[in-house]
Amino acid sequence: MGGVREAVAASRTGGWLAGDPPGRRRFVQLDGPVRLERGGSLPGVRVAYETWGTLAPGAGNAVLVEHALTGDSHVVGPAGPGHATAGWWPSLVGPGAPLDTDELFVVCANVLGGCQGTTGPSSSAPDGAAWGSRFPEVTVADQVAVEARLADALGIGSWRAVLGGSMGGMRALEWAVSRPERVGGLFFLASAAVAGADQIGTQTTQQAAIRSDPAWAGGDYAPGPGPVAGLGIARRIAHLTYRSGVELEARFGSTVQDDGRFAVASYLEHHADKLAARFDAGSYVVLTEAMNSWDVGRGRGGVAAALARVTARSVVAGVDSDRLYPPAQQQLVADRLGVPLRVIPSPYGHDGFLVETVAVGALVRELLAG
Repeated sequence: MGGVREAVAASRTGGWLAGDPPGRRRFVQLDGPVRLERGGSLPGVRVAYETWGTLAPGAGNAVLVEHALTGDSHVVGPAGPGHATAGWWPSLVGPGAPLDTDELFVVCANVLGGCQGTTGPSSSAPDGAAWGSRFPEVTVADQVAVEARLADALGIGSWRAVLGGSMGGMRALEWAVSRPERVGGLFFLASAAVAGADQIGTQTTQQAAIRSDPAWAGGDYAPGPGPVAGLGIARRIAHLTYRSGVELEARFGSTVQDDGRFAVASYLEHHADKLAARFDAGSYVVLTEAMNSWDVGRGRGGVAAALARVTARSVVAGVDSDRLYPPAQQQLVADRLGVPLRVIPSPYGHDGFLVETVAVGALVRELLAG
């Protein structure tokens, strides 16, 4: 086991591997083949997940939280062995919180193709080497199909609510469209029903940065740290779309630090280094490809026909300063679902869905009170 782990560890950037401390993760092994929407299959999938609260008899209190692109199952909890960072939505989950664990059983799973315990490019393939470039293309529908099998394994027939922002909002919407009988409530936040040219263009540029790193090696990294330079550039590009121009100007302007760097460039470098230390470049490419191919109407007669399948009580929300997923994209979903768009005021751009926890929490409470 140690030899396999060392071989895989030498061929990736950041992320979690079997043999690392599990932290709060639990695991379910889905026996294969796991068939995929675009063709091909995986011989089996390991799903890493975390839970909070107690599952009630009949499982009527289960809520699924869907993480965004570089998130993971660690919604709440400190950094520590097995968890490179603290929870990403901590004030939303816990006793008395909007997702009140005195009443609810909250589940969050690392996504298929990720790098925090669920099978992805840095995981070991059956031959013991990392999947690398051999990892197949996965879609949002594939990711939700794996989550549905996790729910089955946990004895959860339906969710009281499924909640997600950004990439997590795509999976939440896919749940409500593909399995309406299993979703009682939907919280769709700072996301879109179909990938647009702006998102695809931004994300293919990020992928190009990773693939242009000589260490990328076609997705099969040479021993060493991997394509961290390319991943860092991708993160810089992405982070500019996550924050608003107003906020960046207010915080940094054209200030030059004592070391001669622009303050905003130093800030972006800091976030690039943080991501490279905890995330795998192959997962970044696989997951942004899944986001680029996202279209809830594919194979369903278009977006309007797909959204007509939703029976869940729904709350649709966006952030007024979001330049990655502008509120017009949530407005389309709200209109088709027949609910008002709830706009969260924030200077923080797309990241407002993570930062504005008071406003987000109020909407979560509203959804669950219905």
